[in-house]
Parts: sequence; structure tokens; C-alpha cells
Amino acid sequence: MSPLKIWITIAGMTAITVLTRSGFLLLPERFSLPPIISRALRYAPACALVAIIVPDVMSGQIPGAGFLHNARLLGALAGAATFYRTRSMLATIAVGMLALTLARFALG
Repeated sequence: MSPLKIWITIAGMTAITVLTRSGFLLLPERFSLPPIISRALRYAPACALVAIIVPDVMSGQIPGAGFLHNARLLGALAGAATFYRTRSMLATIAVGMLALTLARFALG
């Protein structure tokens, strides 16, 4: 690929990124999103968090060993159970990290 094509690609990607990110600032105030899209966008942060966490948790899986030999999964399950019971983010992080550490020591 020639240097000119690389620079054109970078400029095009920059323009598209700026337009999509600033769309809500450039549109008039009378424009509003349909209610179904507004409701769907409320779930975007949770979906992004799941998309980040699940591959990391499952990457510790040993093929054929079962889920009890995955320290990351055990830590995540302990954290999820703690959050379900307490609704405390600090307790969730503390219990999840403690369970992960203990599982790593126990599993070797």
C-alpha cells in the first residue's frame, strides 16, 4: 500500500469518527431519538462491560478440566453472587479478588 493511500485511509477514518462522535452535537435540538433506540442505548454500557469481561474470564479455562479448575470463573461467580446479595460495588470487587486469589493458590 502506498503512503498516499495510507494517509487517505487515515483521513477518511478520522472524518468518519469525528462525524459519528459529534453527531449529537451537530444535530438540531428538535431532533430526538425514537423511544426504542433510547431504551436500547441504556443497556450499551452493560453490554460493553460483558464483552470485555467474559472473554477474559473464559480465557483461563483449561480444555476438558471443567469449570471448577478456572480461577477467573470462580472469582467472577463469587463477585456476581456478592453483588446480587449486597448491591455494593466495593464488596463485589473485594470478594471477587479474594476468591480469585484463593482459587489461584488452591489450583496451583
